[in-house]
Amino acid sequence: MTASAVDDPLELVRGFLHDRLGTDPARVTADARLGELGIDSLILLELFFEFEERAGVRLAKDLPAPKTVGDLIGIVERLKIA
Repeated sequence: MTASAVDDPLELVRGFLHDRLGTDPARVTADARLGELGIDSLILLELFFEFEERAGVRLAKDLPAPKTVGDLIGIVERLKIA
């Protein structure tokens, strides 16, 4: 992953979903619902781990379940600020 993908969480999600699920990156927008992109609880967990590794954030075990890509990015962005 490039440095810009780490700086841009949406690009990180797009790359991750393309690699894991073959998802067309154009479908991965902030408004896209996770379920519609084929993201189940296991993929979501893997995605959280990817953010921990790439963005250097620590995710709590009791995070609210995001419904959209934007929700997911919002959780990670708040943790990067903290």
